[in-house]
Amino acid sequence: MFEGFQGAEIDTGDAGIFCLRAGGGPPLLLLHGFPQTHLMWRDIAPALASRFSVVCADLRGYGRSSCPASTPDHAPYAKRTMAADMMRLMEKLGFSRFMVAGHDRGGRVAYRMALDHRGSIDKLAVLDIVPTADAWDRADARLALGYWPWSLLAQPEPLPEKILSGAAEAVVDNALNGWGSPPSAFPAEVRRAYVEALRAPAHAHA
Repeated sequence: MFEGFQGAEIDTGDAGIFCLRAGGGPPLLLLHGFPQTHLMWRDIAPALASRFSVVCADLRGYGRSSCPASTPDHAPYAKRTMAADMMRLMEKLGFSRFMVAGHDRGGRVAYRMALDHRGSIDKLAVLDIVPTADAWDRADARLALGYWPWSLLAQPEPLPEKILSGAAEAVVDNALNGWGSPPSAFPAEVRRAYVEALRAPAHAHA
């Protein structure tokens, strides 16, 4: 996976952000969703690298990025904080303006980047995500049952953490098998990586 990509861990101030990069051309940042990592881009990133300078990053608290200590208001893991991480990451990689594509949680971070740093974002693409406030306002029983992780992740500590880390394999399988492509689209090594990351208490809290 990711043949020709180089890995790096970039210090953004209070977090170490892991990324893979390759290619030439206009810079493009790819952000993953939950419960994934940069590995979700394994099939498309190499193709994009033929046209773009591709950066696949792990959000703070995910994958190989660090898990800074949290606070009662969870501000260290707010989308605004994650957006600031990505801006510093791209700046340190030498990109003052760039495109960003975000999936799911990465899409929410991308929204925040475009709002807070619009002068630096040339183009924005969000995948498999809708405006969260609108979704909550229109929620019904069907949405509540289909998108139960939204409600779970919004519960006070430590309930979500205990469920996520204690049943990491079931959570990952439910997400990948229920929301995504056919189960065969996710190699065993990718599933294992997602599960192992989620089992770590600090990652589950993030």
